[in-house]
Amino acid sequence: MYAVIQTGGKQYRVTPGELVKVEKLPGDKGDQITFDKVLLTSDGETINVGSPFLSDIKVQGRIARQARDRKVLVFKYKRRKDYRKKIGHRQSFTLVKVDEIAKQ
Repeated sequence: MYAVIQTGGKQYRVTPGELVKVEKLPGDKGDQITFDKVLLTSDGETINVGSPFLSDIKVQGRIARQARDRKVLVFKYKRRKDYRKKIGHRQSFTLVKVDEIAKQ
């Protein structure tokens, strides 16, 4: 069984027991989290598609980790103009362990 959820402006395909790296969500390690924007579910035989969301399905998970990703370096350069600019960026993320895909 799997579901497609939407969070942080992105869509993720999740299955129970899976660790999913999503955009930063409020909460601490061990907190329960519920995703109610479920776009699609499948149990292997039937596929349910929402328009745009399924109202009777919720995906429940637990926050496994709050952290920041590795640094991405951005280097801007213009030749012969003595222009160089180096910036770094670290994106915050939340690691969620999906517990179950539940019907309401």
